[in-house]
Amino acid sequence: MGLFDFVADIGKKLFDKEEDASKAVTEHLAEDNPGVEDVKVTVENGTAKISGVASTAAAVEKAVLMAGNIAGINNVNIDGVKLENGETLAADDEFYVIEKGDTLWKIAEKAYGNGAKYTAIVEANKEVIKDADKIFPGQKIRIPKNL
Repeated sequence: MGLFDFVADIGKKLFDKEEDASKAVTEHLAEDNPGVEDVKVTVENGTAKISGVASTAAAVEKAVLMAGNIAGINNVNIDGVKLENGETLAADDEFYVIEKGDTLWKIAEKAYGNGAKYTAIVEANKEVIKDADKIFPGQKIRIPKNL
């Protein structure tokens, strides 16, 4: 499945010391669980390794974004995640890194030709976008393709 890269020095700060990271990131994913059962995260040298059983490929993608958008995480490894229904991770959605000056409206205009469809982006990223007015450069999100 693979390894996903992130910017380690941005995002929500959940831990101060790496020895606290595994527990903090696991609790963060379990708190707003995107659909990964028995989720467990181990963090070593800035890499979060997620394990568990995912209900869908979208659930895996959401877990990746939740972990990767945490300050101190520069990679997310999902080799330990199994998809329960045999689905593959080759989903139609794409990842997008927010740039300075971006708004969800502008991103939706680029992706769909209609800024009003930003609500679909918010819905697809509800685990990482808690407030549509509070996105930040370097944050990685999903852009759903099947609208």
